Amino acid sequence: MAEPPSQSMQTWKEKKLFKLFFAVAGIMSTLVIYGVLQEKIMRVPYGPNKEYFKYSLFLVFCNRITTSAVSAGVLLTGKKALEPVAPIYKYCVVSVSNILTTTCQYEALKYVSFPMQTLAKCAKMIPVMIWGTAIMQKTYSGRDYLFAFLTTGDMSLYSQGRDSTVWGVSLMLGYLGFDGFTSTFQDKLFRGYDMEIHNQIFYTTLCSCMLSFVGLILQGNLLMAIDFVSRHNDCFIDITILSTVATISQFFISYTIRNFGALTFATIMTTRQLVSILLSCIWFAHPLSPEQVIGAAIVFGSIYSKSFLKSKQSSPNTERTENGAASPPRPNP
Repeated sequence: MAEPPSQSMQTWKEKKLFKLFFAVAGIMSTLVIYGVLQEKIMRVPYGPNKEYFKYSLFLVFCNRITTSAVSAGVLLTGKKALEPVAPIYKYCVVSVSNILTTTCQYEALKYVSFPMQTLAKCAKMIPVMIWGTAIMQKTYSGRDYLFAFLTTGDMSLYSQGRDSTVWGVSLMLGYLGFDGFTSTFQDKLFRGYDMEIHNQIFYTTLCSCMLSFVGLILQGNLLMAIDFVSRHNDCFIDITILSTVATISQFFISYTIRNFGALTFATIMTTRQLVSILLSCIWFAHPLSPEQVIGAAIVFGSIYSKSFLKSKQSSPNTERTENGAASPPRPNP
């Protein structure tokens, strides 16, 4: 006997709520751990001689080789083809941009605090809009630009604290520019080719592995990074955990966007950034100046206001499919 429609809808809502809780728990746990470990590796000395880990490109290499191996395993386990869908050079473009993004992110931690960096990440709306207009010919409303400029205000207010330098802020600007290009070009690849998420993850991270490995060789840092890790077991453990949670987070991010859309994902990420800032302030004793508190209030207030307004405009009886088309919710049979 078939379930009554009301009971079926209730069951569907309960499953949807459980999936949302699973997504939030996965993203929050992995990326908060990732953020704290990232700051610990780059800013906290290791060993009795108080040595600092200086090889940010080695972290990129470890993260990417782990993600590449796992994504290849997922493709093979699911009996999906490993052949590239797009020309290899397009994967490499994403890879180069992503390496520059991550390198700027790690290097900036030598000059700015983690809270300042985390809030600066919220200012990525402006470069994303610029790249979206240049690469994909997108158009944005006046309200989109208003929220973007309000969010970008944290770069001027939050950088007024003692925990930032001109070079550190410059690295964060580089991070924002490269990160905006990376996400926009990834979006273009998904729209231009019949490409699965794991296919893009595998080839971009594989390219990143090779490029970061060559970079380490050219810099002469590969053997020094290995020597540092071999002498400091706690650093080796930190890097292993960092690479693991970075890989797991990629799958939670894909799961969230596929099931709930980009708006829900953006709201979760904003909440995660707020939690990361609070944890960093407590764990690493980062004091917040009045200017930084104002900057944080502007950033999170703007983002949550935008999310609220968009949710009010969306119909409560519709959900977004993976390709962005609206469809009515259907209870599972």
